[in-house]
Amino acid sequence: MRNIARLGRGEPDPARYPTGAAPDSGRTHEQMAAGDTPSRRPRPEIGDSWERLRRLGLDPERGRDPEHLGPAELEHRRRASGLDAVMPALRSALLDPVSDLPLILAVADSAGTLLWNEGPRQLRRSADLIGFMTGGHWGEESVGTNGIGTVARTGRPLRVHSTEHYMLNQHAWTCVGAPVRDPRTGRVAGVVDLSGPARGVHPQLLTLAVTAAKLAETELRAAQLESLHRLRTVAEPVLAQATGPALVVDRDGWTAAATGLLSPVNRLRLPADGWGSATVHWLPSLGHCAVEPLADGWLVRPLTQAGQAVSEQSIGARLVLDLSRADHPVVSVRGGAGSWSHPLSPRHAELLLLLATHQPGRTAAQLAEGLFGDPHRTVTVRAELSRLRRYLGGLLEHRPYRFAESVQVEVVRPHDAYQLLPASSAPGIRRLRALLDNGSVLLPGCRTAPQPEPAAGSVPSPRQAGPGPRQPDGAQRPA
Repeated sequence: MRNIARLGRGEPDPARYPTGAAPDSGRTHEQMAAGDTPSRRPRPEIGDSWERLRRLGLDPERGRDPEHLGPAELEHRRRASGLDAVMPALRSALLDPVSDLPLILAVADSAGTLLWNEGPRQLRRSADLIGFMTGGHWGEESVGTNGIGTVARTGRPLRVHSTEHYMLNQHAWTCVGAPVRDPRTGRVAGVVDLSGPARGVHPQLLTLAVTAAKLAETELRAAQLESLHRLRTVAEPVLAQATGPALVVDRDGWTAAATGLLSPVNRLRLPADGWGSATVHWLPSLGHCAVEPLADGWLVRPLTQAGQAVSEQSIGARLVLDLSRADHPVVSVRGGAGSWSHPLSPRHAELLLLLATHQPGRTAAQLAEGLFGDPHRTVTVRAELSRLRRYLGGLLEHRPYRFAESVQVEVVRPHDAYQLLPASSAPGIRRLRALLDNGSVLLPGCRTAPQPEPAAGSVPSPRQAGPGPRQPDGAQRPA
């Protein structure tokens, strides 16, 4: 393990376990990294990450040297992330020159690349020894479980304390991270991370990181509203001349202005792969529409007075639940009325996956058990399914909840089973990941995303032999 210089006054000697870490937590780390059953299991989110990294063949003693961006690429990434607008507020709230807290404020993009890394100079010098510096890539696959890469992958706040880090050279540190979501898309735009010596970190630091992430999201939301205001200024004279219903939306489908619509539309569900070259498109809420570019958005004009019901697509429809991208689950439908795609919230992605793995259907109590481990939370399940039916319509049936019999369902999963809805802690999803990882089940109509190229020097762990694949919970075997 690399030596890390002392982190300054009152900070720990990294050669020893920090105060607050149980003596056997290091032993748990050794057992998990070796593939043995630990005597004391780590927290589920830490254990899932360790198991995934062990199967990827990441060596906890050597790891992989973090990649570092050059100045030009770093500046490009900063502008592309949109997070440069939130940095003044984060510095003002978190970097207090009077208190001189032993903390590093790091802000990373959605890929886990450190775009900003600020704090006490002596502390940053110590962090440099483990590659924790501006421009460094801290994705989980390269540097193990940490408050940047793991948060970017799962989209959930996380505290990683001392020996909970997969890499041995990070055990003298504690880091807490929280995702910053783009209010326009709901996707993770970046991560706010606070890191410091393991012995001196306050237990409420995770709350501070979450609050900082919410502050960043507020700044991004303000920027979005300003952008919509500019688009509205351009749209108003165009809509004033419209002879029928029309609306102007930004590049993400948010409505800037509208006229002649029977009911308000806050956001359009735009095609996941773009408009293409066609000028007429079918949209779930409006039917066939003429679409043309306008400033930084689109002018959309419905070509029919009555929107076509989504239920028309249930006859011979093909529904694809694409979960191959951890941060962007999408459902796509191709049917008689047209084709459309819809980005899914994490909860809706979980529900559709649980329904896809049980063709005969599930009751509200069964879904609540799979989501929360509590069959009595049916009110929440019914409310979410009601929201799903707003755009899936006749594709979903109830009593029990299931896909319509005529709908052909296909699930696209990531190559790494632990990347399947990684933000989910639902018991049913965690069980499904484990079964998929050891090859015990197949998903209906399953397609697996291409395997990413292995990093140089990686040694994959051998998989344990298991039973032949079977369908989860009664789902039919795909042809």
